Amino acid sequence: MTRRYFGTDGVRGTVGQSPMTPDFVLRLGYAAGKVLAGKASHPAVLIGKDTRISGYMIEAALEAGFSAAGVDVLLCGPLPTPGVAYLARALRLSAGVVISASHNPYADNGIKFFSGDGYKLPDVVEADIERALDAPIGCNASATLGKARRVEDAAGRYVEFCKNCFPAQLDLRGLRVVVDCAHGAAYSVAPNVFHELGAEVVPIGVSPDGFNINDMFGASNPQQLETAVRLHKADLGIALDGDGDRLLMADAAGRLYDGDQLLYAIVKHRAAKGKVAGVAGTLMTNFALEQAFAKLGVPFARARVGDRYVLELLREKGWLLGGENSGHLLCLDKHTTGDGIVSALQVLAAMRESKKSLAELTADLVMVPQVLVNVTVPKGFDWTQHKAIGEAQAAAEKSLNGKGRVLLRPSGTEPLLRVMVEGEPKQVVEAAANSIAAVVRRAAAG
Repeated sequence: MTRRYFGTDGVRGTVGQSPMTPDFVLRLGYAAGKVLAGKASHPAVLIGKDTRISGYMIEAALEAGFSAAGVDVLLCGPLPTPGVAYLARALRLSAGVVISASHNPYADNGIKFFSGDGYKLPDVVEADIERALDAPIGCNASATLGKARRVEDAAGRYVEFCKNCFPAQLDLRGLRVVVDCAHGAAYSVAPNVFHELGAEVVPIGVSPDGFNINDMFGASNPQQLETAVRLHKADLGIALDGDGDRLLMADAAGRLYDGDQLLYAIVKHRAAKGKVAGVAGTLMTNFALEQAFAKLGVPFARARVGDRYVLELLREKGWLLGGENSGHLLCLDKHTTGDGIVSALQVLAAMRESKKSLAELTADLVMVPQVLVNVTVPKGFDWTQHKAIGEAQAAAEKSLNGKGRVLLRPSGTEPLLRVMVEGEPKQVVEAAANSIAAVVRRAAAG
């Protein structure tokens, strides 16, 4: 079945435009409710959100749809996406629903679902919901409507969960940490987690007004973090995105560390203590990370771009660790989904136990240059059918002498073919990427 509404991370769009309109959200809540009602005798869902102004409207529409379908609704207000996943599991609910567009600007919003076990909703269930959207919206009789209530201690429960993901014998005393919450869902919980573990916390990006989520703050905009770390002479900086599932860190010098580097710090420390079964990355994971894991004797595999696909690969192989360079990191022995706070605590645990700085933990990981060129192509353009493109790709791979890689992949949402080349030296990488792109343009022009 072709997906009409669900993408790799739920339903998402600009508020006021299809599908993020109140009438559609009402239908979505009702359709999801009917699907869930068919799988449990007393279905109940938890709804959490980030700090976007549109969250109020979407929350109300979802609540009405679920109630009309006979599903009880628990509301927890602003809470990071992984917090909703945790509570859905802890409270033995049918599902968790998050209203968020992650790192996007405030004008966008989205709805994503977690199953009762805390994992993202399986494709088959999303397909069932899409089919149910075709049916007319109805309403249960009054006696079988769903009820709604607030979960007053949701934030506190999640704070304790995060703290329990940090080794009990360790603390963060003596550390001054800047925590940037992007004016998003983690604004009221993330600073408390690190403070209660003993750190001196300098919170920034913790004054949401409904319109400033991800605006000049957070993991996608690290300039404020760099400045604050130097200004406050902090030992470390931690930046989350709007819904709290991405992580970026900075050291005392203001040097930034992306998801690839942070994943390496975690894996390297764990490998020093025992065997790591394997690590999952994506097609965009830096080639240096693959080489570094090979030196550690740790198997590595690539999934499609998207933390959903990294998770699928980890579960398929029975591995625990993976992530994306964007900062989505997965530690499945700690949580069922990517969690920026929990991931930061894994890095901090590695630093505390090894008595090494972040720079020292990652000193032997030298990232290779990565050049990305986006080429506009006609809709339905199949680059694999063009001999000249294949020859250009082969020539580029040969020029890298086995010290890099070439990747061509279509964009999932735009009429683009992404040409990525990485390796050394940078001049060769740039020349290879531009050469392939030129051949693609000629082929696309017909």
